[in-house]
Amino acid sequence: MNASHSPKAALRGEPSYVWRAGQERRLKMMLAAAGERIHGRVLVDGCGVGMYLARFVPLAKQAVGLDIEHERTVEAHQSAPQVVCGAGEALPFPENHFDFLLRHEVLEHVQDDARAICEMVRVLKPGGRIALFCPNRGYPFETHGIYWRGRYRFGNIPLVNYLPRRWRDRLAPHVRVYTAGDLQHLFAGLPVRVVQRTIVFGAYDNIIARRPALGKVLRAVLQALEATPLRIFGLSHFWVVEKIG
Repeated sequence: MNASHSPKAALRGEPSYVWRAGQERRLKMMLAAAGERIHGRVLVDGCGVGMYLARFVPLAKQAVGLDIEHERTVEAHQSAPQVVCGAGEALPFPENHFDFLLRHEVLEHVQDDARAICEMVRVLKPGGRIALFCPNRGYPFETHGIYWRGRYRFGNIPLVNYLPRRWRDRLAPHVRVYTAGDLQHLFAGLPVRVVQRTIVFGAYDNIIARRPALGKVLRAVLQALEATPLRIFGLSHFWVVEKIG
């Protein structure tokens, strides 16, 4: 499959097609968030073609993938035995079922993000955890492209996310972007506690592939900023949320 973008890139975003340093780094973050829960029942909510799901299969008692795109579930099924087609707003699983749930750069694409968050918490066991990655509004680029004069333009578009929200949403009506306050509001009133929340930069593997020396310096500098207040300009929120009660 062409890794540039598919015809549905505007609607659903693009899953990971290749495994590189960025995916490896995020996998380590996921496993640290899960702890021993990774050996229980695990759900990858929005599994794409199964890149992360495949890494969970040998570790978990049960690893299940879900995606709304049937073609992606077929591909994911090649590396994971349990994959279903469904929507995040109506997860086809019972309450208190999973020990660990991953939603990686998917929340921004669902029709109803508040409902999707409620569903994630519903299917999680008490003591279970969610690892959530989603776009940070403070990042200087809109990575999902924009609509301009009626046409979709794929790519990293600068400064879009800094516009007033009503203007930003006209250019990017197909994808949400979040502040920490937005996420806090989505989880408000639910039986959860936030274990960890931070903002991370990317791994810039594409730049490294073209210009290795420059790309590696860029990665090192930006990832070092994650330990400073300048992480507010990072690519993605990373939250770890635990169900209580």
